[in-house]
Amino acid sequence: MTMRIPHVFVLLWLVILACALATWVVPSGRYARETREVEGRSRTLVVPGTFEPVAKHYSLRGALLGDPQPDRATPVGVVGFLSAVPRGMEAAADIIFFIFVIGGVFGILQRTGVVTASVGRLVDRLQDRGPLLTVVVMTVFAVGGSTLGMGEEYIPLVPLFVLVARRLGYDALYGMALVEVAGQVGFAASTTNPFTVSVAQGIAELPLHSGMPLRIVFFGCALSLAIGYVLRYGARVRRDRAASVIADVPEAWEDRDQGAAVASGADYRRHHAAILVACAVVFAFIVVAVQRFGWWMAEMGGGFLLMGFVAAALARLSVADSARAFVKGCEEMVVAALVVGFARGIAVVLQDGLVIDTVVHAAASVLVEVPRYVAVVGMLCFENIVNVFIPSGSGQAAVSMPLMAPLADIIGITRQTAVFSFTCGDGFSNTVIPTSGILMAMLGLAKVPYGRWLRFMLPLFGLLCLLSAAFLIVAVAIGYH
Repeated sequence: MTMRIPHVFVLLWLVILACALATWVVPSGRYARETREVEGRSRTLVVPGTFEPVAKHYSLRGALLGDPQPDRATPVGVVGFLSAVPRGMEAAADIIFFIFVIGGVFGILQRTGVVTASVGRLVDRLQDRGPLLTVVVMTVFAVGGSTLGMGEEYIPLVPLFVLVARRLGYDALYGMALVEVAGQVGFAASTTNPFTVSVAQGIAELPLHSGMPLRIVFFGCALSLAIGYVLRYGARVRRDRAASVIADVPEAWEDRDQGAAVASGADYRRHHAAILVACAVVFAFIVVAVQRFGWWMAEMGGGFLLMGFVAAALARLSVADSARAFVKGCEEMVVAALVVGFARGIAVVLQDGLVIDTVVHAAASVLVEVPRYVAVVGMLCFENIVNVFIPSGSGQAAVSMPLMAPLADIIGITRQTAVFSFTCGDGFSNTVIPTSGILMAMLGLAKVPYGRWLRFMLPLFGLLCLLSAAFLIVAVAIGYH
């Protein structure tokens, strides 16, 4: 009898409830924080050695309506629990509206016919070379994640590669894995990722982009493991549809069953080529602007809107037709956008109860007491756990690295090794944790249930963690600098 994982909304509500209950029993506490310039940006960092417990304020009013008190921690009550999701949506408003914009623009692109025509032409040319496409695409996405820290930028590509995967005989999960697994493996096996390794090295007072040789070797090993795993799964699905973990999910196979005639290379027209070129130029500029000009969700959303405007103009769609296509695309994003808000509600509850810093302090206290080879694996586990509560690379670095860097000195390992444990722990767990907005958005786009994704991803996640632990032990042995 297999365990059935509830619907993602039910699962997230249960996690929020568990976290709310935990704020009543887990001791509250907090570190002092200071603002410092790290990599040209002001970041609020934890100050090591400043943790202090915070007494809890229990009251009937607090249990029902909330009863905040100065210098006291108030456990999350009924109103706090019920309002966690709306407040999570407020906190995640930037990515939620970004998802809606992506959906609307993709709706316009679908209306122009460029998506199905381009996919049809690609499939006509590839024929049975799906494995080659997998290797090339995953390598490109992984390099983007490792060097530029690309993650959110890949969200709009999921529907396209789901279509490609279906036409080549795979399932929707395979198409999503091409984007999600590759991007997150690259993000974790960071070489010059500005959001993780650069920030962490800056906080740890290490030369930027130092320790590169070991990082490059690790990137190659992690990517090879991920590609091999995805190819093995894809080969099973192509041989037997029943081998798919989403074989009984109708939405995952709609286009494979119905779209063979639709996706024909003969449908490809000259204006489709013009749209592709224009979209590629806009997308490339968005990527550069994120790195050079500090663009984030709002500016990126504006860039994708421009992409939609240009596509509609080149396809000569009427304003009314374009608007209808945009609205239809937004409608298909409702679940993906709501999931992001639900996931952010978990962090809201934990912050209300002042328990996140307690978890960090407790873990750091344990690591000091164990041998360094055990401690470095413990750091990896610790970073994986913290990532559940703070699913942001730079945010997690600001909380954990001010503690892990001096802790590394005490334990007798290098700060470079501590940074390496952070990047691995922050990155790979993004492929499985329900608080990852990118993962939840991609699952919504691909129409893959979260439980089925875990069935596919957990074995690979375990292998990547074992690989990380092995490299960390080597790093300790060689005195990695």
